[in-house]
Amino acid sequence: MPGIFSLKDVFMIQFADEALITVRSGKGGNGCISFRREKYIPNGGPNGGDGGRGGDVYVCVRRNLRTLAHLRHRQVFKAQNGQDGMSWNRFGKDGEDVFIPVPPGTTIRNADTGELIRDFTEESDGSQMMILQGGKGGWGNVHFKSSTNQAPRYAHPGKPGKEMNLRIELSIMADVGLVGFPNAGKSSLLEMFTNARPKIAPYPFTTKIPNLGVLHVDQDKDFIIADIPGIIEGASEGAGLGLRFLKHISRTAALLFMIDCSDENCLTAYSSLKTELEKYGRGLLEKPRIVLCNKIDIEGAGEKADEVAAKIRSEEPETAVIAVSVLERKNIENARRAIISLVEKMDGWLSPAKGSGDGESASAVQNAPDSGAKSSFLASRSVDSSMEEQFPGSDPSEGAYS
Repeated sequence: MPGIFSLKDVFMIQFADEALITVRSGKGGNGCISFRREKYIPNGGPNGGDGGRGGDVYVCVRRNLRTLAHLRHRQVFKAQNGQDGMSWNRFGKDGEDVFIPVPPGTTIRNADTGELIRDFTEESDGSQMMILQGGKGGWGNVHFKSSTNQAPRYAHPGKPGKEMNLRIELSIMADVGLVGFPNAGKSSLLEMFTNARPKIAPYPFTTKIPNLGVLHVDQDKDFIIADIPGIIEGASEGAGLGLRFLKHISRTAALLFMIDCSDENCLTAYSSLKTELEKYGRGLLEKPRIVLCNKIDIEGAGEKADEVAAKIRSEEPETAVIAVSVLERKNIENARRAIISLVEKMDGWLSPAKGSGDGESASAVQNAPDSGAKSSFLASRSVDSSMEEQFPGSDPSEGAYS
């Protein structure tokens, strides 16, 4: 029925990661037709000034932004028109430029043609790009005087501005993306590893929006973990919340698969997840990954975790598989070291991971991660303290949004 939204639609609205806007540059001011009129000067010459330049349209990066919520209620951005020229050779005022702030990780596309205009993945704070240039101001009649045309009665009109429809898409920039079915323990792991505080409950689809957390390695080194809503079968075709948020792990450097070994379908969970990622594309399956078999504290889950590990080891010898219990913190430190080691091998930006001395068996890591893939944004990314909190907030029903 018109005007009725499903819960899925409500959560799509709450998390603003896409926007469709119209931008328009300013029109140039018209040139002025004017002649000098003074006492005792009967034949004053032309003195019409030029029109001002129309304002430009810029897109600029702002690190203090986390979503595209500021574009939700404003879909048109218009630069100011240039002022018309005036008499006494006075030029019109240039139109003011308009700036559209976006968070890092934003891509700008032409909504009509789909052409990529700019990808702000690696841009620093304050970086900007001109999207549309304003029209030039017209010449006043003072420019057209000559010995044979001493009283020109025409001037140039200002050049018109340009208009374009833009599709703005935000993809979260993180180093590691969590992938798993609902209620697999992804949010619990994020809370344990980082300062993020996502909503956690013993039922599926607790996570309805992406969350970010910062995993600290030492005083100078850290990296970001992204948690997206749980994937279900058919997510690549639009089922559940997965399709909308799968793009947020497309820019991660590595993937962390979470498998609930207390579930009866745990043996096929990993292959089902890979199938959805393969259907979605964007190179998700080409990323290095680690598999965590969670909930081994539950009776019978440990044996299933061994079966899952043996199956994955036979198919992908290079993929690390770790049996963990987030609830009881079993092998959590081994998982942490494996993640750090994986990122270190990828980009060489971390020092070698050191043992924690907690007595946990290193044999829980059955295969060492190995990948030569490069992450272009790891070396240049800097993390501020504000990003230690989850992204962009808690569940919308708990007052995370104003």
